[in-house]
Amino acid sequence: MVSNFHLPPVGFGPGSQPEEDEELGYMQLPSGMRTYESHLPDVADSTAVAPAIALLVRVAAAASACAGAGRACFDLSELDAQNRALIAETMGQGEVAMKIRGIPALMVQESVFAGVWCVAGAGVDRIEVAPVPSAAQSRAFEPFRRAGGAGLATPPGVVNAPALLAELLDKSAAYEGGAAHVINLTLLPHTEEDLAWLAEALGEGAVTVLSRGYGNCRITATATPHVWRVQFFNSTDALILDTFEVTAMPEVVLAAREDLEDSAERLREVLEAIR
Repeated sequence: MVSNFHLPPVGFGPGSQPEEDEELGYMQLPSGMRTYESHLPDVADSTAVAPAIALLVRVAAAASACAGAGRACFDLSELDAQNRALIAETMGQGEVAMKIRGIPALMVQESVFAGVWCVAGAGVDRIEVAPVPSAAQSRAFEPFRRAGGAGLATPPGVVNAPALLAELLDKSAAYEGGAAHVINLTLLPHTEEDLAWLAEALGEGAVTVLSRGYGNCRITATATPHVWRVQFFNSTDALILDTFEVTAMPEVVLAAREDLEDSAERLREVLEAIR
């Protein structure tokens, strides 16, 4: 005998739907994207900060001139506190920061104008306009921790690292500019011991870069010429891409020609507003 009773559809009935005034709960989406926001410094008396304004005019001109190639440096050490404060407020903080170890140790902060860098250290206080600060290139592979090289003993658990090291050393020795050679560790089988052995074999250079955007990118120079470790993290700090790059400077660090041109235009707009 067939029963006329049927089970109610799943997802219907008391308790399956939100109350009238109840809000639905959604999974939190990634957030924290850094974007440019225009900021105009408050200048009560432009004559008192004339040296800072004149310097900013030169910085804007340099950004236009350096869009193709080249660089320009501007010493800030002669400015008084009021003029220096205006420079700092105008520059702000952009996406890229660097730590350069050695003598002198340098802290580099990209301004909100891409390709315009604030460089500070013992006896150093300057603005540098360039795709990347000169010290980040010239001092990148100075050993902070020396490289063990190919002769480093391989402990248990090291499987694929010697083959990867051989490739990196070969590309490093042959590098004469041009496109980067990339080894994507995310797509290759490796062990934790492989990564630790590679870090010891390649050593650690003087430059560490953090680029903050939609998530973070951490770039570390090794003590092996032209070899960089480049790691991308999403907005929840999960590692999503782990690579070695053999290149003069990873492209993610460099301010492009269009960036410098845009920075020159935006800086001139700020100057028009505060003069």
